[in-house]
Amino acid sequence: MKVRFWGVRGSIPSPGPHTARYGGNTTCIEVRGDDGTLVILDAGTGIFPLAQQLLRRLPVTANVFITHTHWDHIQGLPFFTPIYIPGNTLRIHGPFDLISQRGPEQVMDVQMQYSFFPIREAELKAAMDYVTLGVGDPVTLGSLTVTPHMLNHPVTNFGYRVDGDGASVFFTGDHEPWANIYAAEDAEHAAYQQMVDQQQAALDAHLRGIDLLIADSSYTEAEYRAGKVGWGHGTMEGHVAWARRLGVKRLACTHHEPTRSDDELERVFSAALASSSYVAGGAGEPEVMLAREGLEISLPG
Repeated sequence: MKVRFWGVRGSIPSPGPHTARYGGNTTCIEVRGDDGTLVILDAGTGIFPLAQQLLRRLPVTANVFITHTHWDHIQGLPFFTPIYIPGNTLRIHGPFDLISQRGPEQVMDVQMQYSFFPIREAELKAAMDYVTLGVGDPVTLGSLTVTPHMLNHPVTNFGYRVDGDGASVFFTGDHEPWANIYAAEDAEHAAYQQMVDQQQAALDAHLRGIDLLIADSSYTEAEYRAGKVGWGHGTMEGHVAWARRLGVKRLACTHHEPTRSDDELERVFSAALASSSYVAGGAGEPEVMLAREGLEISLPG
């Protein structure tokens, strides 16, 4: 199995010389099975350069797994060039959205309304298919199996575990750790804390010992506490602790804050590792890295 990052920024693309090292495209991750099976996790603007590479070898059969329908995770789909070429196939998998009461078909239907985009969905040339996923229901594609798990975000958000070829990957999409919304003295506190603990334990069970955790690490812990609580995103320090606790082998921090330059990103990342007392190569320590466009990881390894 190989994992390649095509987009690592959160919220909005941030191109320019200040983001050239890590990249300015929004979320998109390619997972390749040893048999060539292609799984794409999210479809931010990073899916456009991925599409250009895929055009070198036609026909294209791609399965896109959408974590949730916020723009930075779907905005590249109308620019996924293979959908305009006959003989190609695109399957879009994702959760049922409780707000719109629709499945993943809305990610194309809404974006390709003629008021917003010059090509209608009905004009696409590739075979299009939409698959609404249930929590915990695995999808097997060639040598890879993708299993959705519910995570915490203001809208329905699936994290995806990908297993195959003797390796395992988990991508959180956008995720903020569950927390008790009640004060300790409130009557509802105990029952709500039990629910939080159950949710966290269930998620931990799916991540324990995996080869690679790709986690939404938008903020530092200080930034989060200073005004980002409830925004639906995680922290660098929090995910280092999570990876340690579960025996994760590698942690790739992604969904980088779009206002950060690469220099600032490296500075706050180094400070977060230092505050976590992280020792690279230390006993029991995961390998921790900042995701960047073009980074390719072979698993297991």
